[in-house]
Amino acid sequence: MIDLLSGVRVLDLTNVLAGPYCCYQLALLGADVIKVEAPAGGDLARQLGASPELNRAGMGASFLAQNAGKRSVVLDLKKEAERERFLDLVATADALVENFRPGVMQRLGLGYDVLKGVQPRLVYCAISGFGQTGPMRDNPAYDQIIQGLSGIMSITGTPEAAPLRVGYPVADTVGGLVGAFATCAALVRQKTTGEGAFLDVSMLESALSALGWPVSNYLTADVEPTPMGNENMTAAPSGTFRTGDGLLNIAANKQEQFVTLCALAGRPELAADPRFAERETRKKNRTALKTLLEEALAGDTAAAWEQKLNRAGVPAGRVLTIPQVLDEEQVRQRRMTRSFAGVAGREKPLTVVRGGVIVDGRPPLPESPPPVLGEHSDEIFAATPRRARKAAS
Repeated sequence: MIDLLSGVRVLDLTNVLAGPYCCYQLALLGADVIKVEAPAGGDLARQLGASPELNRAGMGASFLAQNAGKRSVVLDLKKEAERERFLDLVATADALVENFRPGVMQRLGLGYDVLKGVQPRLVYCAISGFGQTGPMRDNPAYDQIIQGLSGIMSITGTPEAAPLRVGYPVADTVGGLVGAFATCAALVRQKTTGEGAFLDVSMLESALSALGWPVSNYLTADVEPTPMGNENMTAAPSGTFRTGDGLLNIAANKQEQFVTLCALAGRPELAADPRFAERETRKKNRTALKTLLEEALAGDTAAAWEQKLNRAGVPAGRVLTIPQVLDEEQVRQRRMTRSFAGVAGREKPLTVVRGGVIVDGRPPLPESPPPVLGEHSDEIFAATPRRARKAAS
């Protein structure tokens, strides 16, 4: 078990993706993450995914993707007695993560000020589409809404096809990562000073921050980013190229890499061609350069070119499908996945993906499969001390 967050208890009140992904990263690093779910179905992601069978069982593939290693309790926070049980849990927690719309926890009588009165050291992370303030704070937010509003879609795709959404929920995922990072930072302060924190994570702002180069080009150079398909605006040749078999990404961003690429492709004269001799001229003539290189690359496969170019110091990589990358020796050797038997009564093992870091040479793989709704209610509440109740006035 990875112990970076050993001894840290996190209450996970989140649904679907941004919040659950945030808490999954904390669980992988050793935190005791308790998922607090509503009795009527729990996390909506339990009903989402490509398998109708798993959706009916409340263990949808979307839920399975980011909830391994957590424990689940069921509480109806609209009921006073259940809210009291929840506050018992808060008194034992180091952090809490929620991704309701702003104001929901306050309306339940469980806002940060109330929870801080129960646990003064609490790190409270609120993930929402637009943040807790501002004119859009109450707007519903899904990943695609944020992708469109953030400008991500405007620069995704070709000039003819854009705007397009990125092929996975990138805004949700980035928002979850920002939440996990901020929570870890606040826990450091908590452990050193005893002070808690209120973390207001905006998916829109997280996406804008992640759009570093395109935003910077506009703010500092007045260059409005445009969609360029698989081309890289900063250099050429840098993009996706057809080969004799398969597509190949090449990033010959440095002059010496370009010269080497031309030599390996059997076209050394291209490096001296006035159209391509310098970075800026190559960018202006990228279409002609790509055509000439693809003619040369047609002589071998993407896999063969990948090996030749990388050995010579020219960054290159095949364009793979999800099944192909999961079967790559690089991924298998570093133990990117873990399988669990018997989940949701299926014969086929459940396989989940870990986070993107290895700690002290060990991959942070989840210790347990994603929980059944309310699976750990009895054990958790049996071990949770009851707080003194205020006398009725």
